[in-house]
This record gives sequence, C-alpha cells and structure tokens, in this order.
Amino acid sequence: MICIPSGRRQPRRWSFVTTTTLIGLILIYLLLPSHPDKHVTQADAHNTGAQSPSATTNPGAPTSNCPVNNSMSEMLVIMKTGVTEAQQKVPTQLRTTLQCVPHYAIFSDHEEVIDGVRTHDVLSNVSEARKSTDPDFDLYNRVRARGRQGLLRADWPNDNDDDVNGPLGKPGNPRWRLDKWKFVPMLHRALQLHGTAKWYVFIEADSYVVWPNLVAWVERMDHEDPYYLGAQMMAGDTIFGYGGSGIVLSREAVRRVAARWEERPGEMEELTARNWAGDSVLGQVLGDVGVPLLWAWPMLLQRRAWEFDPFAEAYGRVPWCYPAVSYHHMSPGDIEAMWEFEQQWFRKEENAVMLHGDVFRGLLFKETPSALDEWDNFSSEGSEVEVFEADTVEDCAEECDLDILCLQFSIHNGTCSTSHAVMRGVARQGVRSGWMESRIRARVSEIDSCPETEYILP
Repeated sequence: MICIPSGRRQPRRWSFVTTTTLIGLILIYLLLPSHPDKHVTQADAHNTGAQSPSATTNPGAPTSNCPVNNSMSEMLVIMKTGVTEAQQKVPTQLRTTLQCVPHYAIFSDHEEVIDGVRTHDVLSNVSEARKSTDPDFDLYNRVRARGRQGLLRADWPNDNDDDVNGPLGKPGNPRWRLDKWKFVPMLHRALQLHGTAKWYVFIEADSYVVWPNLVAWVERMDHEDPYYLGAQMMAGDTIFGYGGSGIVLSREAVRRVAARWEERPGEMEELTARNWAGDSVLGQVLGDVGVPLLWAWPMLLQRRAWEFDPFAEAYGRVPWCYPAVSYHHMSPGDIEAMWEFEQQWFRKEENAVMLHGDVFRGLLFKETPSALDEWDNFSSEGSEVEVFEADTVEDCAEECDLDILCLQFSIHNGTCSTSHAVMRGVARQGVRSGWMESRIRARVSEIDSCPETEYILP
C-alpha cells in the first residue's frame, strides 16, 4: 500500500491530461484485477480489507520541518506493535515522528486500518502447525477468528505487575509472549516490502527516533557491509540489541537473516520457542550469520528522555556530546513534547545534529526548578545514592548540600535520598524532589564544550 497523507498534495508529473484520457485511465484502473502487491492510496485503505499492504510512501506534512534528505529516502522504517496497544499509540506516531519518514510500515499481530494506514500481520508466515499448538498464540488465534471482539480483559495492559520485567521478561503477559515471535519474521517481511532500501530501522510504538541524527550516523557507514546497531543487553551468553531502543540493520544484515528464515523456518521457530525475548532471538540469528552487534549506547537509549542522566559515564562514554538518536517507553504525551522541541530545534539553520547536551539544556532543564511537589527525580535509585531520615524537603536539601557531588534529592515518607545523578523525572504522588541549581549550572559549564560530535562507529 502506497499511502499518501492528505496533508500534502503529490507533485505533478504531467502538466496536462485530457478529459478523455483521464476517463479512459480510470476505467482501465477499475477493471484491473486486484493483486497482492497492489499500491493503495491512504483513502482507499479504509475500504479495501482484502488487499495486502505494502510499504507506505509518505511525502511529509507541510506543517512539519521535513528536510529533503536522500539518505532518509533510502531507509525503510518498521514500527512493531500489537493489537492491544496499536490504537492508543500508533496515531501519535503518525502525527509526529512518522511525518518525516519517506518509507515505513507498521507490523502487528492483527491487520487493521489505523488513521488511514493498514497494518501488516507479521505473524502470517509463522507455520500454522506452530500457531495452532503453541499457547503463545492464544491471543493471536482469538483475534484472528473474531477480530477485536476476541480480546479478553486479561489481554489488555493494566497497572498491575504483568508489565513488570523479571529475570525472564514477562512470562505472565500474553502480549509479551506473542511479541517475541515477530522479530525474525519481520526482517524477512521488510525485505519483501522494500528490497532496495539501504538501511532498515525497527522500532516500537513507544520508541522515539530523532531522524536527522540517525541519518547523520548511518551516512558514516557502508550499507553494503553487514551492520547491526543496537543498545546492548545480555541474556545468558547472548549480547543483543534491545528492541525498544530501535534496531538498525544494513541491507546485507537483513538479507542474511531473511535467507536463514527461508532456509530453516522450523529451526528459527524452535529457537524462538526456547527463548524468552524476541530481540534476544534476533541477536542470536544475526550472530550465527556473521553480524555482530555494534554497542550503540548512549546514542540508542532504553529509557525516556526524562529518566536519563547525560553526565553519567558508562562503557567508557559520557553521553553529553553524543547525538540523541532514540528513546524508549515514551508515552504519547512524551512523544508530542519531544517532537515539538525537536521541530523547533532543527528549524534553526545552525543546528544539524542534536546532542544529549542540547536536549538537557533546551528541554529537560531549560529552567531548573529548586523543588517540585508530587514529583520523583529518581534520587532514590542508582549506585551513588545516600539515604537519610528527614522531616522536610528543606532538611533533605541540607543533606545534599553537605555532599559536594550531590546534584539532586528527594523525600518520601520521611526518607531523604541524595544523588550524584541529574534527571528530570516523573510525576509521582507523595514524593517531593529538588535540584542543586548552581552545581548543575557549573557542571554544564564544565562539560558543555564539545570539540566535535561523538559517534559510535565500527
């Protein structure tokens, strides 16, 4: 399906078309038989339930800052989602981050139309024998048979513990168990949709990607070489790229995995069945076909922008001078706020790449508050935390002041936590948080000069 958002007209390719010619073309079009790879406009997508969707072509919305970039047009972006979240999360992405993506597709476990864009059932190529016998597919089979009416209350996200990750992920979560089956098949399907793309970017419905930064990064690599870029995680002996942060693959890497899927589909299904996470399975398959992971932290992040400390060193890297390429666990409100900031930032001609330091100064701490009520800045978490008894937030601030390295603090139920980290945080009842403004300003002054943009390269 070639979807053209209604916000922008297509460029004219012919200056004049006679009425007779136009009527003739319309009649020919209407008489043609449907084809699985037929291109469908966005308006048609609402009325053509039997057609198989293809990649979406998007010229960009006129109200957004969508620079013309050849490298961006050579990418295929795949957004992976599921039936229990797609209607809540995907529309925000379509209104914001996907506006400037020339070619994208939405992969799900249920084919439907969301805001004019049809999703792909990426599990359709998993064997029927597997889908009919493996309990991981219980949700999928109910929805395939009855549509959304097949969903049960237990299938939906809630505020209880089914969304909490344990040592083996979320084994009690039916959505999570089904999701692991999407990772390897989606590479095969992506290659079918757009086999000439140079780069394939796989994200989730709560991921956020700064596209100009991603383009600036991959332009420094050769797509004909096998590349696998991801935020590193480890499960057992497998190091893999965390799916929520975004997984970036060169065409050669995707081609190798797709070939392995075609050659050994049963083996790929058995491997998935034995593992607890789909991104871990994908990491194993990529390793087996000779594509190791390029550790991409802090360019690709596993958390929200508001929960990230750009001063904190890890893996020998201090994030401040690295481009901010992706975040995860971003709510629709987070995505809209980040999109608005990004649009304003890139409108300035001198701004080409947005660093973590730019996000910190321009969005997260544009104005540093001394304290906030009903707010948690995560001072109680991390390795450089001290805990004290305190009656008031002022007492807690005094404890922080005694430690020259303390940059923030919080108090909850009479417990004061002080921290060397700096994070904006989240709204949370019963918690009051504060920051050492002068120390943070001094820290920014020390680190703010970036002689050059830092990139993670092979």
